[in-house]
Amino acid sequence: MSVLTYPEAVGVGLLQGVTELFPVSSLGHSILIPALLGGHWKHDLDVSADGSLYLNELVGLHLATALALVAYFWRDWVRVVRGLATSITQRRIQTVDQRLAWLIVTACVPVAVAGVALDKVFRTTLGRPVPTAIFLALNGIVLFVTEQLRRGGTGRRRAGAAATAQEEQLTPEELSDQRITGMSMRQAMVIGAAQILALLPGISRSGSTISAGIFRGLNHEDSARFAFLLATPVIGGAALLKLPPLLGAQGNGLRGPLLAGSVAAFVAAYFATRYLVRYFENRTLIPFAVYCSVAGLGSLAYFAIG
Repeated sequence: MSVLTYPEAVGVGLLQGVTELFPVSSLGHSILIPALLGGHWKHDLDVSADGSLYLNELVGLHLATALALVAYFWRDWVRVVRGLATSITQRRIQTVDQRLAWLIVTACVPVAVAGVALDKVFRTTLGRPVPTAIFLALNGIVLFVTEQLRRGGTGRRRAGAAATAQEEQLTPEELSDQRITGMSMRQAMVIGAAQILALLPGISRSGSTISAGIFRGLNHEDSARFAFLLATPVIGGAALLKLPPLLGAQGNGLRGPLLAGSVAAFVAAYFATRYLVRYFENRTLIPFAVYCSVAGLGSLAYFAIG
C-alpha cells in the first residue's frame, strides 16, 4: 500500500482544490500529473493500484473543498436550509428559497444513486492515464460545443436595465436565485444528472453541470452558481463515504498528510470559487475548452509514444 507523503499531500490538495471547481476535472489531473511526473509520484498516486488508498485520499480531500464552498456561500446555504425546513414544516413550496432548496435536492438524486452503484467501475477500471487523457480531451470538446450552441441562441441573457423596484432591493445572489428557480424540477434533475459524467476521470463535474445549465437556458453566471451549490452536498457526501477506511487501521500514517492536504485544498478551493464567480459574470468556457483539449491530446500522445 502506498503512503502519501506530506509534499505529495499538499501538492495534491492544492491541485484538487483548484481543478474540482475549474471545469477541467480534478480526478483527471490527479491521475495524469503523477503519471507524467513518474517516479515515486507515479507509484504513490495510482488510483488503480491494488490496495491503494489514493482514491479514498482524493475523495477525502473533497470534504475540504465542500467546506470551502460552504464558507464562500454560507449566506446562501443559510437561506437554502431555512427554505427547506420551512417548506417541510409548512408543506408547501412557495418562496424562492424553498424552491431553490428542492431544486438542489432533486438535482442531487441522480448522481447520488449512480455514484454508489458505479463508483468502482468508473473510477478504478477507467482510472488509468490513457482513458483519462481521452476523456479530458472530450471534456474540452463538450465545453467548446456548449459555447458554440449558446452563441447560436441557447441560454438566457442576464436581466436588463429595466428592473422592477422590488428587484432593485435584492442582492445579485438573490436575483440569480430568482432566475434559477424559474426552472422546473425536471430541468434541475437533468442538470444534476450531468454530474454522473464526472465519474469518468477527465470529465469535469463543474464543466458538465455548467454546460447542462446553459443547455437548459441559464446564462454562465447562473449556471456556475447552481453548479457550485450542487457540488457542495455531492462532493461532501462522497467524501464522508470514503473517510471511514482512512480513520481506521488502514489510515495509519495517512491522516497527518491528509490533514495537511485538506488545509491546502480548502484554501485553494475557496480562492478558486471566489475567482470563478467573478469570471463567469462576463466570460466564457472557451479558455477551459482549449486547455482540456490540448492537455488531453498532448497527454495521450505522450503515453502513446512512451
